[in-house]
Amino acid sequence: MAHAGGSLTYAGRVIRLFIAGGIRLLANAVGLIVAALVLDDVTINGAAFVIAVVIFTVIEVVADPLFTKIAIQHTPALRGGTALLTTFVGLVLTAAVSDGLHITGVTTWVLATLIVWLAALLAGLLLPVILVRRAVDDRRSR
Repeated sequence: MAHAGGSLTYAGRVIRLFIAGGIRLLANAVGLIVAALVLDDVTINGAAFVIAVVIFTVIEVVADPLFTKIAIQHTPALRGGTALLTTFVGLVLTAAVSDGLHITGVTTWVLATLIVWLAALLAGLLLPVILVRRAVDDRRSR
């Protein structure tokens, strides 16, 4: 994937982008599933859940840089909260446009935001380690 200069080729960058996107989708799915398991007023619905995860992830990918830029320009102290804001906005918009996610109650919205953010963060950190370890083990067993 790398050429003589050590930088990734275009194909290598595209592959990395797809892997990062896949990990983010999986991490967000884990976050939403954990919220649904922990909170009675969060429900996910079968096949529509897959669409909800995609919608949620796209909203996060678009909103996160926007909210971060706004926070840096106007209120740098809020920069750390942009991930929570992005998660909340992602949940609101996903629930509004998708049949795959339903959340009711103010407390549930707050808790769902925290749980989805934390579970997706942890899954996003752990999934690459697990997947790389599995790929290395598979390669060694050949």
